[in-house]
Amino acid sequence: MSVPKQRHTKQRRDAKRDRFAIAPIATQTCPKCGGAKLPHRVCTTCGTYKGKEVIDTLKKTIKKQK
Repeated sequence: MSVPKQRHTKQRRDAKRDRFAIAPIATQTCPKCGGAKLPHRVCTTCGTYKGKEVIDTLKKTIKKQK
């Protein structure tokens, strides 16, 4: 089995590990309700996308309560 001739420096080791860092999820605020939402997706709290109501959230909440 082959063995490396020289060790990698601490700088190279840490630079490699830095690429595996976890980045926070990019969220935006909904212009209608002000809640956090993912970009290019329907707001889960109010059900709007680009100023238009796409999902009737009131209907879903009533159904969930039953």
